[in-house]
Amino acid sequence: MPGEVQAEGLTKDFRTFQRKEGIRGAIENLFVRQYQTVRAVDKVSFRIQPGEMVGYIGPNGAGKSTTVKMLTGILAPTEGTALVNGFVPYRDRTRYTRTIGVVFGQRTQLWWDIAVVESFRLLQRIYEVSDSDYKTQLDTFDQVLEIKRYLNTPVRKLSLGERMRCDLAASLLHNPPLLFLDEPTIGLDVVAKTNVRQFLKEVNRRFGTTMLLTTHDLSDIEELCKRLMIIDHGRVLFDGALAELKRQLWQQMWVRIELREPAQAQALESLSLNNIHRERLDELTYRLVFDREEHTAGEVIRQVVSEVDVRDVFIQEESIEEIVRRIYTGPSVLEFGR
Repeated sequence: MPGEVQAEGLTKDFRTFQRKEGIRGAIENLFVRQYQTVRAVDKVSFRIQPGEMVGYIGPNGAGKSTTVKMLTGILAPTEGTALVNGFVPYRDRTRYTRTIGVVFGQRTQLWWDIAVVESFRLLQRIYEVSDSDYKTQLDTFDQVLEIKRYLNTPVRKLSLGERMRCDLAASLLHNPPLLFLDEPTIGLDVVAKTNVRQFLKEVNRRFGTTMLLTTHDLSDIEELCKRLMIIDHGRVLFDGALAELKRQLWQQMWVRIELREPAQAQALESLSLNNIHRERLDELTYRLVFDREEHTAGEVIRQVVSEVDVRDVFIQEESIEEIVRRIYTGPSVLEFGR
């Protein structure tokens, strides 16, 4: 089915050559070589329904890019199967690649020294897009990305944000049912990131395009994806709703207290606050950190304001970045989500 991704027991092993140091080692390498097998992706299974926007995250070396390369047909799996848009990616590459779009934040699919419009025209011919569909797509992209102002500019003269807008348009010129996004907002400023996210939401809403997003910017995930997959050491640790991840691991809440005068600091320090960590940020500001299973923000605030003269109170929740960082660094990280 167009826009559907199925992975079953997807595994990828790489055979690496261990080089020895020094001149003697170099000579030995000519005659005797030692190899080791490294498993980059370890029996990964999941299914993405048409129209879903899914975040796929993990630390460097976790297996994200290897998974995406297998799903796009660049690599063949060592074991397991992938069925994407009804194709086996590595086996049906010629037909399959016409049904997907790919955006890599660090690389461009546009020709460096020619005008953007010439790259678009070449892609139009490659994907056999009709003139009417081509014009309609450009008009659609321009409404959100404002790309027509860049059409006659060589790609090498575009800023990173401008090039990213054009790369997004190029990847969707043939209206694929599935879009792979690898760090689509890397290096962009706040305004450019907002534009890119807004555009992706609109494409998903208007065309029902399935999107698999790999990123280190978890704001992208929160803005775009309701579902999140976390991979580490080649294995999926979590696959579910972002809200469910927060429910399972959202342990901490923070209350920031602004005192009316410095003298009130002593009153706050002397309060008996069980299992609540006090952190002084400046002369008038404290942050209280507590487990949301033990205390509610309301009871903490009531206890403080009844004894301390407070100017203002702010409630802060633990960020998704903090939650994911704890997953990566926790002592039983590989057991999470089993």
